[in-house]
Amino acid sequence: MATIVAPVPSSAADGHARKGSPHGKFHPISLDALNFLLADVRGALGPYLNVYLVTEQHWSQSAIGLVTTVGGYLGLIGQTPTGALIDSTHRKRGLIIVALTVLGLGAVSIYAAPSFWSVMIANAVIALVGDIFGPAVAALTLGLVARRALARRLGRNSAFDHAGNVAIAALAGLVGWAFSQRSVFLLVPVFAGLAALAVLSIPAGAIDHERARGADAAGSESGADGHVSGLAVLFACRPLLVYAGCALLFHFANAPLLPLVGQKLAMSHKDFATAMMSACIIAAQFIMIIVAMIVGRTADRWGRRPILLIGFAILPIRAWLYTVSDAAPWLIGVQLLDGLGAGIFGAITPLVVADLMRGTGRYNIAQGAVATLQGIGASTSGLVAGMIVDRAGYGAAFLTLAAAAAVAFTALAIGMPETRKQISE
Repeated sequence: MATIVAPVPSSAADGHARKGSPHGKFHPISLDALNFLLADVRGALGPYLNVYLVTEQHWSQSAIGLVTTVGGYLGLIGQTPTGALIDSTHRKRGLIIVALTVLGLGAVSIYAAPSFWSVMIANAVIALVGDIFGPAVAALTLGLVARRALARRLGRNSAFDHAGNVAIAALAGLVGWAFSQRSVFLLVPVFAGLAALAVLSIPAGAIDHERARGADAAGSESGADGHVSGLAVLFACRPLLVYAGCALLFHFANAPLLPLVGQKLAMSHKDFATAMMSACIIAAQFIMIIVAMIVGRTADRWGRRPILLIGFAILPIRAWLYTVSDAAPWLIGVQLLDGLGAGIFGAITPLVVADLMRGTGRYNIAQGAVATLQGIGASTSGLVAGMIVDRAGYGAAFLTLAAAAAVAFTALAIGMPETRKQISE
């Protein structure tokens, strides 16, 4: 499946033989495989669960929104503490493997017993571990790759993540068509096992754990000084607070769009519900692969702020365009814009946080804090959008989300400075 991605940077630029790893050498393919397979693990849940519950279990939008919101808020409880744990632990690989095990078991329980309370509990447990992956992989990357190669490596991470989303969307569509929508959930434990093998292929001794938490000072190639700031640094960093607030609004507007579009397509084409959802995902993910590589190559030259403004500007336009037509080709075509907006956000956020937290030793807890606010936005919007659809229809929901996205863009344009710093190493 990894042949989906052809344009990747050379391993030399990616830190293949990084001098800061005296106890083991890290090969870029390990991170490539990990990002690819983690996308496969997560991609067989989420939107597919919503479509399955609507078309096969005949749940109401409000019931689905309630499950999404409860699971989301329970997951939020552990996000910032999880960031602190990732900062402090030298067992980052083991943490990912534990999360993969829980995720696989949760997916199997949904397959075995898709009742309201079974799905509610499984979704909550999945939410508690699901947000470990992003910060943990970002931390591993920071601890494995030299600062001068970080922007390019994070772009490559994002590209392989999106390639995994394409692969699982295609496979889920095939499995859903050939067997049943319910069978899609059995893909999760399979890819969880493969992702665990990818994690173990990264030598533990190759990880610089001080650098992985952002404890290296500006201009320092290693994190040997090990400086760690107090937690007050999170609240004292105004750009971080601005960015976290914008991230909340961005995800409030973005999170329900794909599930809502998938539901509209499923109601019109029930026999091809999973395949139509896969088409929406694949359409955007192919664009995200290209966007991630471009962001990785240009973020150090252009700066972070111009790229972010482009990503935030696209979201309100996309949400509004969904109201223009209900035709399947139109909806899938508009979904391509998700590849630009969400693709930019996903590729550049770890880099922005790394910029802001460099030299503090609080990189992962800052990532957890931003992810918490993202999750609040996404979890709240699931319930809000579901209630609007039940009472006023899909058009009203899309326009409400477009308005929230416009506020996010305005706040970013006014309050967010450039975070790029000169990198000497």
